[in-house]
Amino acid sequence: MSGAMTEITPYDPPTDPLVVLHEDSDIVVVDKPSGLLSVPGRGEHLADCLLTRVQAAFPTALLVHRLDRDTSGVMVFGLTPHAQRNLSKQFEERKTKKTYVARVWGKVAEKTGTVDLPLIVDWPNRPRQMVDHENGKPAITDWRVLKVKGNETRVRLTPKTGRSHQLRVHMLALGHVILGDPLYAEGEARDFERLMLHSEELRINHPESGKGMSFRAKAPF
Repeated sequence: MSGAMTEITPYDPPTDPLVVLHEDSDIVVVDKPSGLLSVPGRGEHLADCLLTRVQAAFPTALLVHRLDRDTSGVMVFGLTPHAQRNLSKQFEERKTKKTYVARVWGKVAEKTGTVDLPLIVDWPNRPRQMVDHENGKPAITDWRVLKVKGNETRVRLTPKTGRSHQLRVHMLALGHVILGDPLYAEGEARDFERLMLHSEELRINHPESGKGMSFRAKAPF
C-alpha cells in the first residue's frame, strides 16, 4: 500500500445535536457521537468536526484532547487559554482518569488484567498502530470484564497512557478485537454499525478551583 490511509470509510458525520454534559465559565464537557472527527481533517470534506460544532455554541472553546473519529463519549474543552493549558497539563501528566466501555469479540476468560505493550505507528498502513517492543512508546491498559454474552464480552477499559489507538490495538493483541473496528477487525467482528468503544467517564481537576470533577455519558450500545 502506498501513501497514507487517511480514510477507511467515506466521511459521513452524524447530524446529532450537540449534547452538553457540563458548562461553566472555564470548561465545557460534551458527549461526542461516533463517526464525528474531533478536529478538522485535511480537505473541505473533512471540515465538520466536534471542535467546530462546539465553537459554534461556545466561540472561545479550545481543544484539550481527542477521541478517534469512531469512538464516542466524554470530551472536555477549555473556554480560556488558562483552562486549556491547565487541562492539557493534567492529561500530559496523567492526572486525569479516563474510563471506557467496549464490546469485544470472543469470550474473555479472565476477569481482570493489564496489557503492557509499547505502540508505534505502522507507517505503510497508517493510521494503523502496532506493537513494537524496540521502538514503541510505553502503553498500559487495565481491563475488567463486565459481562459475557454469546461470542462477545463487554469490558471496562482504563488506559494509564494515552497513545493513539491504544485500546483498539491492546484488545487486538489480547485476541479480542473491539467489535465494528474498521481498522483492526475482520469478518463477523467487523460487521457492526459502529465501533463499539465509548468514553464513559472522565475525571479531571477543575482548572480554576482545583476541585475534582467527574463527568459521565452512558454508552449507547
